Amino acid sequence: MKQIAVVSGKGGTGKTSLVAAFSNLAQPCVVADCDVDAANLHLVLSPLTDEIEKEPFYSGYLAKIDQDLCTKCGLCLKNCRFDAITEKDNVFEIMPVLCEGCGLCVDICPNEAINLKTQHAGELFSYSMRFGQLIQGKLGIAQSTSGKLVSKVREKAKDIAIKNNSELLLIDGSPGIGCPVIASLTGVDAAVIVSEPTLSGEHDLLRIAELCKHFNLPIFVIVNKYDLNSEQTEAIIETCKKIGAHFAGKINYDKELVEALSSGKTILEYSNSETSEQIRSAWEYIWGKNQELC
Repeated sequence: MKQIAVVSGKGGTGKTSLVAAFSNLAQPCVVADCDVDAANLHLVLSPLTDEIEKEPFYSGYLAKIDQDLCTKCGLCLKNCRFDAITEKDNVFEIMPVLCEGCGLCVDICPNEAINLKTQHAGELFSYSMRFGQLIQGKLGIAQSTSGKLVSKVREKAKDIAIKNNSELLLIDGSPGIGCPVIASLTGVDAAVIVSEPTLSGEHDLLRIAELCKHFNLPIFVIVNKYDLNSEQTEAIIETCKKIGAHFAGKINYDKELVEALSSGKTILEYSNSETSEQIRSAWEYIWGKNQELC
């Protein structure tokens, strides 16, 4: 089984739209939506039935004050460096959004009135979609354990892929180069970077490529909406040569892609356009080259 992660140095490059199209071309496959802060692959890869498996994700801690035991000494309020504790009418409370679960208040409370509780930090979903299986993570509001949730999503997706004897686990990673991206890339067979033809797009491409190189991953680059700036696209192709990345193809700016997404379809299902052929060609290159390299 091959694991291929599709990532981007910034949001809005069309990464998720390409993952949906790639899953169409690679079906049957298992897809892991690891953009846990803004998971949205389900908008295109919708469940076939109402049978959606849902699991709670617990991570981190939240302090809780037992008002019956609290002596109103105020030590917790004075020592909390995150300003997560408030006092009103001599009642001390902890604001969940600000609490980091460090446990200092628990340690200094003279009456043991404060305890740490495991936080419900998000959800995992898995279901059958028309191209195979989709596993998705959704991080809760103000939660900071995105990398851990990504690892959970990938672990579950890998188990399902092995059980189904799938040839491919396709990963839709988060944009950027932070913790969830690192968790998306660890242990994969190849990375596909989706860029756009701008100076900032090239800059972000170089940042995410540097991260991929840290993991010694084969790198494939696609420039989306290339015809908006053909000159910058050529500059990115030259950059790929310099950093040893495989240039997999360039894709038009196409309003039909937006129409396809609005109808809940991939561009390949919506029309047999030039854009569809560009995506098909890029995937064939990535899959074929990856087979050679691995």
